[in-house]
Amino acid sequence: MRKGIQKIFSEAAETYELINHVLTLGFDILWRKKAAREAVRAKGFLWLDVCSGTGEMALYLSRLAGEKVKVVSADFCHQMIAKAREKRIIPNLSFILAESGQLPFADRTFNLVTISFATRNIYPNKRELVAHLKEFHRVLKPGGHFVNLETSQPSIRIIQKFFHLYIKLTVKQLGFLLSGSKSAYRYLAYTIPRFFPPEEFSSILREAGFARITHRSLFLGVSAIHTAIK
Repeated sequence: MRKGIQKIFSEAAETYELINHVLTLGFDILWRKKAAREAVRAKGFLWLDVCSGTGEMALYLSRLAGEKVKVVSADFCHQMIAKAREKRIIPNLSFILAESGQLPFADRTFNLVTISFATRNIYPNKRELVAHLKEFHRVLKPGGHFVNLETSQPSIRIIQKFFHLYIKLTVKQLGFLLSGSKSAYRYLAYTIPRFFPPEEFSSILREAGFARITHRSLFLGVSAIHTAIK
């Protein structure tokens, strides 16, 4: 992933969770829990949360998984991993510094791969997004599950316009106020309105090799959970 993006998330790590909760009015917590409950249907004994950030999704997964399942939390940003490790340690949860486009795992390693609110950060263009998704596909076992939680585009035009206006008026300003980082939240304010609507992202998942793709829109379509099978 680009060095500039790594620097942005290094600057944002200390207050990243707080700002996410404030900007979404706490709904991001509920959405992650919904996605985690979808994900645990994957079964198996080895799960990966990629682009894990401060480890919120990985923590939910490890709590739901049970002692026999090992959850790996992977992120490319040392500061994010450091924040994740500050959480209460759970025996079945481990952390690793890893680049999402070149995961340090063998083919067919995991029963489940999840990613939450990070997919829009790995696509400077569609070709590179597909390449990352193919990497997630590579490390999944046959029949393994992929769960993607991300901001989305409401299908109703007036709701989409209000959503984009809210992003424009709040993300950059409030993010800077709480974190002190202009670049981090300028970047996030730019990426959110430009991510794909759910049907188009489903097509991209299919192009990356996934099958049995479904999606579930959340809160009038401002976010979505996609599930897919290798």
